[in-house]
Amino acid sequence: MKIINCSSKNNLKKLVNILDSRRDEKIKNSKVIDKILQNIKKNKFKALLKYEMKFSKNKEINISKNKINKSIKSLDPKVKKAIDYAYLRIQKFHSKQIKNYKKNLVYVDKFKNKLEYINVPIESVGIYVPGNLPSTLLMNAIPAKIAKVKKIILATPKVSGKLNPAVLYAAKKIGIKEIYCMGGAQAIASLGYIHKVNKIIGPGNQFVAEAKRKLSGRVVGTESMYAGPSEICVLADKNTDLNQIITSLVSQAEHDPNSQCILITKDKKIIKNVINGVKKLVNNLPRKKIASIALNKNGLIILAKNDKQIISIINEVAPEHLEINVNNYKKYYKKILNAGSICNGKYTPMSASDYTVGTNHVLPTSGSSKFSSGLNTNEFIKKISVVTLSKLGVEKIGNPAITLSKFEQLYGHAQSIKSRIRRK
Repeated sequence: MKIINCSSKNNLKKLVNILDSRRDEKIKNSKVIDKILQNIKKNKFKALLKYEMKFSKNKEINISKNKINKSIKSLDPKVKKAIDYAYLRIQKFHSKQIKNYKKNLVYVDKFKNKLEYINVPIESVGIYVPGNLPSTLLMNAIPAKIAKVKKIILATPKVSGKLNPAVLYAAKKIGIKEIYCMGGAQAIASLGYIHKVNKIIGPGNQFVAEAKRKLSGRVVGTESMYAGPSEICVLADKNTDLNQIITSLVSQAEHDPNSQCILITKDKKIIKNVINGVKKLVNNLPRKKIASIALNKNGLIILAKNDKQIISIINEVAPEHLEINVNNYKKYYKKILNAGSICNGKYTPMSASDYTVGTNHVLPTSGSSKFSSGLNTNEFIKKISVVTLSKLGVEKIGNPAITLSKFEQLYGHAQSIKSRIRRK
């Protein structure tokens, strides 16, 4: 892990450059993704099957109900109970969000003009779920279901050539009836061009994220955030349990080779112990290779001068996950403006929020928490303006509108408004 001592301005600039280089990293196979998207757009299912065979050796995209039920029966009952528990907590927390959207805004002015702002759910959503992550399906689909999205389609790849029974069980519990076995950029292309959903959500590797980016705003909508490779930032001091620091950093490193793990501290003495502890833990991980690459490539330890600088650094990093693992966390978290999720105190491991806390784990990455939020029910609801003007109302507001349209040299606008006014 790289160490940055922020005792000078140059080192703060160095930090920004490191962050920017990761965020601006070019996708090596961007042209390949373009080819996949265009081929599936043109040749639909035939092209989809071609890429599934090429990249995953998968020739079974449509899964029968019989195979789904058979797979679910093989699932460990303990895992089923854990999914049930997580479902209830996520459902309860996100149900509270929808209360803010149930009421439409209605305003009637003194001229009896009626202005409304109504809430309408998105009609169809495609959810991409990496093959081994039932928790991700719960996080994506439950808010969509609460928002009353009519059609939810699941795209999930096989893992080692097999369907994941936990993902299928979660899908059945949520009530998803359309499930397709497909992954990567070809799955995103299929959701956009074959299934023609209105919005595609769900995290994935850099190829999935890039395919979503290329389709976003042109073919479909995507999340308002950038949900790319995972990130964690841990704030710790001399009183923080070393094992908690180490395990939290490694927990994100095992996700993806492009994951980012950052420790921020004022205490120079803990750095060496953290580095040694991280090395030891990584060596015993089943996903050792992935974690090692992530830590070598994007692992950072930042030595800060004071609390003011700590807050400034965190807001610059704008992490997906932030653990404030210090006793007096209250003096920090209310000043944090840029983070996807904040976990306060020694009893709040970020990893718990990935599963059973109830908050959503689909969060903004690569600095996008500076302008966006994590996944929530609002992601699945559109706002539509509805205007109903009265005879008197159009006259009262029409004349100033005519003046402005003429000023902007849009005379057709002026004529259209005049055609509704009795007294010219």
